[in-house]
Amino acid sequence: MALHLAIHDDPASNARAVTEQLDSWGRDALAARERFVVSLAGGSTPPEIYRLWAETSQLDWPRVDFLYGDERCVPPDHADSNHGMVRAALLERLKAQPRVFPMAGENPDPTAAARDYEQVVRDVLGDDGRIDVALLGIGGDGHTASLFPDGIALNKAALDEAERRCVANRAPDGSDRLTLTFPELRRARRLMFLAVGEGKAAILQEILEGPLQPKRLPSQTLLRDDALECHLFCDRAAVRQLKSTE
Repeated sequence: MALHLAIHDDPASNARAVTEQLDSWGRDALAARERFVVSLAGGSTPPEIYRLWAETSQLDWPRVDFLYGDERCVPPDHADSNHGMVRAALLERLKAQPRVFPMAGENPDPTAAARDYEQVVRDVLGDDGRIDVALLGIGGDGHTASLFPDGIALNKAALDEAERRCVANRAPDGSDRLTLTFPELRRARRLMFLAVGEGKAAILQEILEGPLQPKRLPSQTLLRDDALECHLFCDRAAVRQLKSTE
């Protein structure tokens, strides 16, 4: 299954396309399975998308479940909290609330928090259930979720994890993170990657067209796997270094 690349003129038109696609997939999921399960991404691109989604969507929100792809190990009222960002950009703008399952970034024991979240995911999905859409970003170093290049032992263990659904990890700046694992993300029905701005152009070209080095560029693990249904939503600035956009 080839990567689906959707290119839009600017971040605003990309955000509109993303929200329209999410709504379309959501309606299909609700019709087929009575609920729509999305794992949410943090970072600088999603807030605009979340605000627009809240303003325009007609989804039956009480039948939508939100998990998180990753989280910083900070309290939810901290400026770096993904859940805090989602709450301000999306949840507080909705008239009806989805079911939301944040990661416990405030837990002083990240390993325990990761194990607790595995049980949350199991409770939401069941043993054989799947996330409908996993929203993911692409970092300047090629990471996705909080799965970073294998520069330190903790990162290597997270990249190599073959069974667990959620693990504790550490960012290159030394901050602790919680993240869904590649096995869990691979189970998702669809992966939706977001990349906008000229600052993503070089790394996107390397990830998509450069040598396959998934330990150095973790997002290649998903984006270069033809067995997965991956959708990459970009603006023109982000793809300007790609040799092919077909």
